[in-house]
Amino acid sequence: MEQDRALLNVDWRALEAAAVEAMKKAYVPYSKFPVGAAALTEDGRLVSGCNVENASYGLTLCAECALVGNLHMTGGGLLRAFYCVDSAGNVLMPCGRCRQLLYEFRAPDMELMTTQGIKTMDQVLPDAFGPQNLEDPR
Repeated sequence: MEQDRALLNVDWRALEAAAVEAMKKAYVPYSKFPVGAAALTEDGRLVSGCNVENASYGLTLCAECALVGNLHMTGGGLLRAFYCVDSAGNVLMPCGRCRQLLYEFRAPDMELMTTQGIKTMDQVLPDAFGPQNLEDPR
C-alpha cells in the first residue's frame, strides 16, 4: 500500500486551484454561496464540479453531485483525493449526503482535504453503508 501511495502523490495545491476555478462557474442566484469541488481519480485524471441552484430549492445540484457526473462523463473510475471550497477559497467539508455520494465512488484510502487537514474517507464517514452492504451474503 505504501508503494501505491508513492505512485499517487497528491498535488493538493493543484486540486485547490481546480476547486477554485470550478467555484467561479457556480450558478447561485438564490443563496449567493458558490461552491467548487475537484478530485483526482485513481488513473490521474482531474474532475471538478460546481453547485447549480434551482428556483425549486430541492432540485439544486451540489458541487459534489456535479463532480461525480463529470467523473462518469469523462471515463468513470474511482476518486483518490478530494478538495472543496467556498467563494473565498476556504475549505468546505461535504455535508452528510455528499459524504455518502463520495463514499460510493471512493478509491481505497481516498483522502479529503478537511477543515482539520487531510483525512481518509473512512475517518470522515466511519461505518458507512455502501455497495458492500448490498452484496448477496450467500
